[in-house]
Amino acid sequence: MAREYLYDPFEIDFRKLEVFPTSVYKNNFFKLIYIIDGTGVQFMNKHHFNYRKGNMFLITPADSYSFKIEKETSFFFLNFNDVYIKPKANKDNDWIQHMENILQNASHRPGCILKNAADKPVVASLVDCIDKENTYGQIYCNKIIQQIVNTLILIVARNIALKLPKNVKESTGEAVLDILHYIQENIFEQEKLRVEKMGNQLGISLSYLGRYFKKQTGETLQQYISNYKLRLIESRLLNSDMRINEIAFELNFTDESHLNRAFKKHKGVSPSEYRKKFA
Repeated sequence: MAREYLYDPFEIDFRKLEVFPTSVYKNNFFKLIYIIDGTGVQFMNKHHFNYRKGNMFLITPADSYSFKIEKETSFFFLNFNDVYIKPKANKDNDWIQHMENILQNASHRPGCILKNAADKPVVASLVDCIDKENTYGQIYCNKIIQQIVNTLILIVARNIALKLPKNVKESTGEAVLDILHYIQENIFEQEKLRVEKMGNQLGISLSYLGRYFKKQTGETLQQYISNYKLRLIESRLLNSDMRINEIAFELNFTDESHLNRAFKKHKGVSPSEYRKKFA
């Protein structure tokens, strides 16, 4: 197993590879990997994921990882440590600590972390800007790159926060991560979110599934599904032009008024008021 070392608060690298140089890596820092072009397989811990252009992966200090390249791949690597995300003097210390916890509590599974569709073209543009600044090296390029790096890390934190229950810890069992992954993959298919279907698909008895999930996450299955849908609604209100009835249809609410009632109970304002105030 190979180890890399980080000598600065953050480092960037662009590489085009036909073969990934070492079979397995493990680092003591965070690593963001963005696929500019190409296809292959990402391995993390004991799982794998077929990657393609536009995917972004977060590797935490707890993870071992490797890649099998099938089609020549252009990678963007961003390495950063906890010193970078929690500077000594920062008036937003609570937010910095929250962001560090979010990053540390990523699921430790392979797969693209960009769950918010509106963030995908933004990330592609930011990576391209870093490439251009790094290539041409004009005045203030280092400062500009640093600001873009900050934005990328914030986008990653937002996408992870969008999918994690509040109480998931580093010690959370592997089975609950499988449950979360299943819910997130099938959030738009109401039939697949029935407890009986979930238990059959995941090989977990119905009598145990609900109790286990509540113990591991602090939420019931239905609370998590409802809260996850509400976070998706917030994301669409803030980052898309979808109409309220379109969001309701996508997320299997009975109708627009059903969504309005659920959202207002959660946020205290209607979806249209929320969009007008914050978008």
